[in-house]
Amino acid sequence: MSRARQAWLLAGVAVLALIAGYLLQPANRTPAPVPLPEAAGPTLLQATLPDLAGAPQRLGQWKGKVIVINFWATWCAPCREEIPALIKAQQQMGGRGLQVVGIAIDQLDKVKPYAAEMGINYPILIGELEAIDLARQAGNELGALPFTVVLDRAGNAVRSELGRVTEDKLDAFVGPLL
Repeated sequence: MSRARQAWLLAGVAVLALIAGYLLQPANRTPAPVPLPEAAGPTLLQATLPDLAGAPQRLGQWKGKVIVINFWATWCAPCREEIPALIKAQQQMGGRGLQVVGIAIDQLDKVKPYAAEMGINYPILIGELEAIDLARQAGNELGALPFTVVLDRAGNAVRSELGRVTEDKLDAFVGPLL
């Protein structure tokens, strides 16, 4: 087996182990808040990733809006469960200055049909494995999914959430910033 194939296999096993650990945690345990590194906002705003058409998109283009950056994957059950809440938030609060941006830690050939099937109404960027490092720089030490970061209109990271976000959480995180 080639070294590249071994590295991919090891990375896949590590990601699956992290996801299994997260999914198997007791349901009554509230996740600990994810500390936000001071540079999380600027780091995220400087990132450039391709969209579903392959065009590079810089996250900084949405500065001036409240940005909800959601790291997710098609194979992640909690990620799939939270997408309707993100769609609804974009639909209801987009006119007041909200911009949801999904960063898929996944492959384009899986993300593109899933996004169309779900009717995702916000930009989806394809991060693949590069996005895991970006999420870590934003405070996701575990590399688990889903992971969401909220930036205020000035580009400061003001909130992060490891685990599924709900409509109520999104209202609480974003409402006061609009």
